[in-house]
Amino acid sequence: MSSANSRTELEFGIDSFGDLPRDDQGNLVTYAQAIRAAVDEAVLADQIGIDVVALGEHHRQEFAISSPETVLAGIATRTERIRLASGVTVLSSDDPVRVFQRFATVDALSNGRAEVILGRGSFTESFPLFGYDLADYEILFEEKIDLFHKLLDEKPVTWQGTTRAPLVDADVFPKTESGRLKTWVGVGGSPQSVIRTARYGFRLMLAIIGGAPDRFAPYIELYRRATEQFGTTASPVGIHSPGFIAETDEEAKEIYYPGYKELMDSIGAQRGWPPLRRDAFEAEVEHGSIYLGSPETVARKIARTVRTLNVGRFDLIYTTGGAVPASSRLRAVELFGTKVIPLVREILAEGPEPVSAGR
Repeated sequence: MSSANSRTELEFGIDSFGDLPRDDQGNLVTYAQAIRAAVDEAVLADQIGIDVVALGEHHRQEFAISSPETVLAGIATRTERIRLASGVTVLSSDDPVRVFQRFATVDALSNGRAEVILGRGSFTESFPLFGYDLADYEILFEEKIDLFHKLLDEKPVTWQGTTRAPLVDADVFPKTESGRLKTWVGVGGSPQSVIRTARYGFRLMLAIIGGAPDRFAPYIELYRRATEQFGTTASPVGIHSPGFIAETDEEAKEIYYPGYKELMDSIGAQRGWPPLRRDAFEAEVEHGSIYLGSPETVARKIARTVRTLNVGRFDLIYTTGGAVPASSRLRAVELFGTKVIPLVREILAEGPEPVSAGR
């Protein structure tokens, strides 16, 4: 059994939900333009050596991407090496058979570069939209991830549950050339979800979107211990966190903050959160899990997190600033690939250094 404790080559990705940016005149672009912008950003990421692009599934007015695998298929035809992932696919309100088929198709179009990150979703709009009862939130995911796990063997499946029709010796097509889709589970902080991920032998992707990153260290240790107990493989853990990069720290803040506040306040109004204050934002940038600033500032913060948590992949959610200019967003991707990633590798190559918790 392999161990995630051994250092492997660190990988970097960019994550997008298809947030609607603004054009150079300050106008909010259309949903179609936002989707094309996400494709252009992924093409640039491929050209400058970023390892992965992950697109999240949402069904809200702020986000253009409701079908990540469709957009990934478009990206597949315009790229050569970058891996193509969802971030996440809301499995609870989808059909595991169709999810497998769609990602197997993306895998074919991309010559084996598809990955799927399964999740329950932090938003629940997809449940009523597709006719699911939120009262079944837990059982839907539990049964569907079990079926998806069986489908990954790419052999005839017999399965029965309570949330969909049973399958009897059902063969599912297309098959992948490699024989298995790379599969992750996105987890936001539930120990039960970590244990489930370990039980099925899936890779763990932690969504660290607020607070000090080191508070997630127990979840990584739990994953490793659980895989040992289940006899599955502990793959290197990934994390994804929000952020933005510009030439200077102040420029990054001024570009990012207005749209980020608008987005957080919109979501907060539905969830009972108070409006975001600027001092709270600044504190999160300084001590929490927003990776924002110049390339040097962001690289140092990523390196500290990688050292602290000993993870194998870091994905930057570069679009959570809401309606930032599309040109600034493209520049952020460029800076991440050409400046931040090389700097992180240089810092880590210098060897470990003492890092205080929550620094």
